[in-house]
Amino acid sequence: MNTVLGTYSKIATRIFQLNPPEQFSAIGRLRGVFFLFSFLFSLYSGVLHAQVASSIDTTTIKIGEQITYKIQIEADTTELVIFPEGQTFLPLEMIEAYKTDTTKNESKYKLIKAYGLTQFDSGNYLIPKQKVVIGDRVFFTDSMQVAVNTIEIDTTKQDLYDIKPLIEVERTASDWWKYFIIVLAVIALIAVLLYWFIWRKKPLSEDEKIALLPPYDRAKLALQKLDESNYLQRAELKDYYSELTFIIRRYLDEKVYDRALESTTAELVTRLNLLKDANKIDLSKDDINNIENILKRADLVKFAKSSVDADLAKMDRNTIDMEIDQVKQALPEPSEEEKLLDQKYREEQERKKTRKKVILTAIISLFILAATFVGFGVKYGFKYTVDTIMGDDTKQLLEGTWINSEYGFPPVSISAPVVLERLEVQQIDSLQAGNTTIFNYGDYDTQFDIAVSTEKLNLQKGEELDVAAEVERIIQSFENNGAKNLIVKQNEFKTPNGAKGLKVHGTGEFATQNGNDFRNAEYTILLFVSDDKSVMQKIILVWNYENEYADQIIERVENSIELKKANDDV
Repeated sequence: MNTVLGTYSKIATRIFQLNPPEQFSAIGRLRGVFFLFSFLFSLYSGVLHAQVASSIDTTTIKIGEQITYKIQIEADTTELVIFPEGQTFLPLEMIEAYKTDTTKNESKYKLIKAYGLTQFDSGNYLIPKQKVVIGDRVFFTDSMQVAVNTIEIDTTKQDLYDIKPLIEVERTASDWWKYFIIVLAVIALIAVLLYWFIWRKKPLSEDEKIALLPPYDRAKLALQKLDESNYLQRAELKDYYSELTFIIRRYLDEKVYDRALESTTAELVTRLNLLKDANKIDLSKDDINNIENILKRADLVKFAKSSVDADLAKMDRNTIDMEIDQVKQALPEPSEEEKLLDQKYREEQERKKTRKKVILTAIISLFILAATFVGFGVKYGFKYTVDTIMGDDTKQLLEGTWINSEYGFPPVSISAPVVLERLEVQQIDSLQAGNTTIFNYGDYDTQFDIAVSTEKLNLQKGEELDVAAEVERIIQSFENNGAKNLIVKQNEFKTPNGAKGLKVHGTGEFATQNGNDFRNAEYTILLFVSDDKSVMQKIILVWNYENEYADQIIERVENSIELKKANDDV
């Protein structure tokens, strides 16, 4: 581009050389300068515009076919390029934006951006200019004309058939069993975990097994473990006597005096003598003296760091072993009442353990349920979660299997969560109506009502159809059935397949079954009249707009409504 501008600059210079400015008049000189700058600006703009080019692969398509629209750009490698985004091609619809094709040529990039466009209505459409930004400059592509043609059907070659009879169709099976299996699997997993960590009888450790032994057996076992230790070989007399005295003190604490472990030697000996004198224990004076001497010697070893011969320590061990036997023999046999109390105590302890397990299981289960509820509530909303648990009927209809059916003739196609029932009517409140067919779902107490009617009109020659009067009769029928405070609005309505009609809608209070209560509801009346004024089709929708599921159902029903002509294939 710089080369081109340089060339034309030389041409301009040559012009001034041949015709110096002083030879021109003032006006001539101004005209020359203006012409020169205009020429250079046009040239510069043309060169810039040449950087952006657009094209389409075809200018004629059938309904629903795709056009490939391309934008080609040449730009410096340092410049930022922004292509059109979103639905900027209206009235054509962009269905896909393809990845940018990039090639490099020396210091420039060649970029090609492709879009897939389509249109579902026939006619001639203009693809508008598209905005492209290169660096700090803005460019626009050329607009393009596209023709969208309908698909022609040769009715002379198309066979015609009678309407097929009704057939019974099995209802589509839902996937409820999958969710049921998942719930059962989760419950089973939780139950297994609770059993494994709470209810399962765990293998006892060595210490737990020893703790379950009777005091006498536990004391004997402790003496055996003391023999297996290396305290005497390592001359650790303090540790040896600590273990030895703990064995006799613990045995006395469990069987004779329940404060033997924390008592001093003098206090313990005094207590043993008192029990002997009170005939509570048949223990000799020598046995008490033996226990006293060993405890005192142990105190000297532990606290006064007295030295004791290993043989004397072994002798003290054997003495303690003997005294444990003497204490066992000196203890009276437990009475039946004591045995019964002991058994009751063990049973009570077992009940406490079981009660503790039950409480722990309940707390964990409630925590899991609460955490699950909160999790689903945060993700899907708490009202939705509660309605799912409680099984809200309207929600189940919304999320269940929908049925696409056609009603009347010419047919009205509607997708709904239920099949409308045909009502037998003798006549309707329409002065211009002949025979009528009505299909309906719902009553005064349901969250939504749907009614579809097809009326054959008997208009006399020259008679005009009064649509406004028909709307007034429908509103009057609402009021006759107890509705009040009706707000009426109307506007044009167009179905997805292009059928145009009148939409009358608003809100009001509609009476319930008993007639005394009212529900706040919204209503929509859709009226369609055939081109030859022989058929009027009405769709009446009434629903509780405070119920979000009913609101969604009606919105989905209204968006699904399509009207077919009498000669369409059904």
